[in-house]
Amino acid sequence: MIEQPVMVKICDILEESPGVKTFFFKLNLNFEPGQFVMVWIPLLDEKPFALSYVQDGLIGISVLKRGVFTNVFHRKKIGDMVGIRGPYGRGFSLKPDFNSCIVGGGIGMACLASLVDRLNLTAEKHQGNATVIQGARTAAEILYQKRFGNMKLCTDDGTVGFKGTAVDLLRDSLIKQRFQKVYACGPERMLFKVAGLCKEHGIECELSLERYMKCGFGVCGQCDCSGQRVCVDGPVFNGEELSRMEDFGKIIITKTGKRIIYKPKSILN
Repeated sequence: MIEQPVMVKICDILEESPGVKTFFFKLNLNFEPGQFVMVWIPLLDEKPFALSYVQDGLIGISVLKRGVFTNVFHRKKIGDMVGIRGPYGRGFSLKPDFNSCIVGGGIGMACLASLVDRLNLTAEKHQGNATVIQGARTAAEILYQKRFGNMKLCTDDGTVGFKGTAVDLLRDSLIKQRFQKVYACGPERMLFKVAGLCKEHGIECELSLERYMKCGFGVCGQCDCSGQRVCVDGPVFNGEELSRMEDFGKIIITKTGKRIIYKPKSILN
């Protein structure tokens, strides 16, 4: 683990969609799918990101342009430098001999990409199988289509694949096939429904939560969810753990520390 930011050069940039770019760095990390790194832009801020690509001596971070930090990140060029520390958190526990379903919503697919790579490498050897479901608002926002050519796709507007959400497509898939495990990352409302479906069908699940993080190693408490610090106790939690976390799917904490309550719709909607 790198505990202080190491300055590394951007060695390549890949445009994944109109709003998402992947930045590549030459860096060796002992990394497990589901963990994250903290990325520092000097004189601006530091933010957590999943590693969407991991190869020997090379990592990639997929960045959705949606705020001040990510807009500055998107203006970076090959040769520019940022600071990286980590990896942090608890990743996924892989079951390569299981028939698994991997469900990604929006930029949550970036967290799952290295998991798909790892499972694809080991599943054939262990006679397992991994089905990948990715959901987005529209066809232009689908990520990694060439990289994972056999994904089941869905869009809110029906411009590609199944018309509906990733939860809708998972529910439909559960009618046709049996999964032993579900992995997922995406908006918390989506994850709440995925957890409910898995409980209803008696399927083991592991979900990666996205909460606002400042430190990345459990000191500030900004990413709290029912007493669990998402940055160190997660970000990956199993279904049993999530069932004991009353805030999950109901309360979020903003970057100012304000708690916002919302009531997600029934998992059957």
